[in-house]
Amino acid sequence: MQWQVFRGSDAVRRDLLSGKQLRGAAWMRVHHDVYADSRLDRDHALACRAFGLRLPVSAVFAGPSAAHLHGVEHAAGFADDVHVIVPPETGVRSRPAMRVHAIELESDEWEAINGLRRTTPMRTVWDVACWSELAHAVGILDRLLDDGLVAPDDLTAIAARYEDSPSLGRALRVFELADARSRSHEESHLRIRLVVAGLPPPMARYPVELNSGRVLHPGVAWPDFRVAVELDERSPTNDERPLNDERPSTNDGDPEILRRYQRSQLIAAGWDVLHVTGQQLQRDFTTFVTDVRKALLGRGWLP
Repeated sequence: MQWQVFRGSDAVRRDLLSGKQLRGAAWMRVHHDVYADSRLDRDHALACRAFGLRLPVSAVFAGPSAAHLHGVEHAAGFADDVHVIVPPETGVRSRPAMRVHAIELESDEWEAINGLRRTTPMRTVWDVACWSELAHAVGILDRLLDDGLVAPDDLTAIAARYEDSPSLGRALRVFELADARSRSHEESHLRIRLVVAGLPPPMARYPVELNSGRVLHPGVAWPDFRVAVELDERSPTNDERPLNDERPSTNDGDPEILRRYQRSQLIAAGWDVLHVTGQQLQRDFTTFVTDVRKALLGRGWLP
């Protein structure tokens, strides 16, 4: 039973474990009658494996769940709903912590890896775009593009394949806003929140070449107006790389000192650079949007 996910009743019936042992520290209860080795990570993959024990063999993990299984860790967490697609005739229904989508999949829309059936990256992109909130969907697609699991040209093919779907417009909006250059979910989320707030779509990691030949990559930028936004690296909601995507070259290696230096270089090159903290994103985003709007208007943006 080591490193496994299993039905507790099965383990007891086969005399592999006793009820008392199941309640010990070696095992964790995932949900009713489903247990796992306590050394396993409490991530969404574990949640999928747990529900997989109670699903028909035809079930396929989909949407954010499939994205997590494809390596997009921020797509879903341990406590998030598990999304599955099942043939309509199975009669499986949604339940707490599991969202069931009764859909007939084509044979080229799913694959089996390590005993788990999941939608292919291209089908996953479609489902995420249709089911998930805009910023979250774009963040997932950004990572799938960055990882090379789908290519920009694939988005056109996906739209063509499902052109008769009533969700096509929603999916196209996600495709339009996706940017493979984004380096974190927080960066993607900020970019989309700015668009939803009525600002023009910014670019992720736009390369700014300085007179010295050095190239900096602010996380979010409007190159036509030379306005950039930098996420505060010290914020607990952000894991951004430095502006130039390189390790600090300063002797002390302090990323904040490097960031300030690079910000001054961008300003010297004629850019207006704003920065936002995790606290502002959570509690005072409206004020930050106002500041960005003023910066863009001051550089010639016409709403």
